[in-house]
Amino acid sequence: MKVPKSLLVDPEKNSVYGAFAVAVSIWAFSYSVIFGQVLILAYYAVWLPLILVDYRRFLRQLSGAWLPLLFAAYICFSIFWSQAPGVTARTAVQYLSHIACAYVAARTVSVRTLTLGALVGIFFVMLYSLKVGAYSEDVLDGTYNFVGAFASKNQIGFVGSLGIYFSVVFLAFLRRGRLSFILTVPVVLLSAYLLVISHSATSMASIPAVLALIALLAMTKLLSRRYRRVIFVVGAGLIVVVAFVALNLGLMDFVLGLFGKDSTLTGRTYLWEQGWNAAQRSPILGVGYAAYWVQGFAEAERLWNEFYITTRTGFHFHNTYVEALVELGFTGAVMISLIMLRTLYGHVSTVIFKAWQAESVVLFGVMVLLLIRSFVEVEVLNPYIMGSFLMYFSYFKLARLPVTRTRWSPAFEPADAARGEPAWHRHVGRPAAADPS
Repeated sequence: MKVPKSLLVDPEKNSVYGAFAVAVSIWAFSYSVIFGQVLILAYYAVWLPLILVDYRRFLRQLSGAWLPLLFAAYICFSIFWSQAPGVTARTAVQYLSHIACAYVAARTVSVRTLTLGALVGIFFVMLYSLKVGAYSEDVLDGTYNFVGAFASKNQIGFVGSLGIYFSVVFLAFLRRGRLSFILTVPVVLLSAYLLVISHSATSMASIPAVLALIALLAMTKLLSRRYRRVIFVVGAGLIVVVAFVALNLGLMDFVLGLFGKDSTLTGRTYLWEQGWNAAQRSPILGVGYAAYWVQGFAEAERLWNEFYITTRTGFHFHNTYVEALVELGFTGAVMISLIMLRTLYGHVSTVIFKAWQAESVVLFGVMVLLLIRSFVEVEVLNPYIMGSFLMYFSYFKLARLPVTRTRWSPAFEPADAARGEPAWHRHVGRPAAADPS
């Protein structure tokens, strides 16, 4: 039996396969550490073979992917100055293939299908964590938090925040029929419950801010482009002013206190200082991708010991830009910053300056969530995690590809009939207009 290619690679027809592939990916991102390499192989299996199905789809406008490809190439070349070349080589190849999977996903899966698959995957990920039911004590702040099958409360908190976010945007922008309400209620309730018992301050603080921003963007649909631009400029200015006031009048400490945090962010500021000091030793190129947190290296062992990381793995500087400075130097930190800013601006400019599109609103919200978390977590620099997959998916979605379809018309038109020429002779193979979505 032959399966039509469109059921695998056409974003308008592959919702079943696309949602399944996204759900498998989220399960792999969450639990590959537990179940081993079989999940990573499953992640590759649902995306990379699609290149063989329709390779032309992935070659069109490939130039639009130059920045992530340049960053991936820089990461791979860091093997030549890495202090742990073996680790760098292995992890760089993994990161490159991870970007490739996100590229394939962006070319074959619509934002609605991504949201559906994310909801399914997140729901089962949370169910499994609830079944495991593990709690962990944070020795730094003395709290006892739910971690489920994860190694950190912030990881399960991130999953919970994504569950809430995708549920809200699906109901607001992407649902079809009343059944959507029934299907998303369990995801919302379970996500909110796990978010609360995980006590992840980062997740609990970021998700309300992102949802408020999405609500504002949703309301701009009622306005003309002129008024959208005015509101965007005024709103951006207000955000800068509020941030400046918060930092200078002590409001930041008040907000942190609401979530049980102090000005040191549970030792994060000390980690940032240590990372900055480490970055000064190789400020331009860094020590090599993934070459700092290596067992046997004195500085890594010292910080693991100071923060009670007995496993001596899975730790970082809790800041994307500090981590990038240490491993990839100023060059790498600028590149990853440009990727995030380009993706953010690309989607918000579509909403504000062009035709209002729900897909761009959804992906802009995802990027804002990742941006907020980037200052206290590292979720876009590593392979096989949701943060980096969603960032590159959002970036590659900026390219609007033309869709070619065959147009059919009645067998004869009057003008053609007069000269005995069938109408289809003139119309077959004519490319359709670019898909606005």
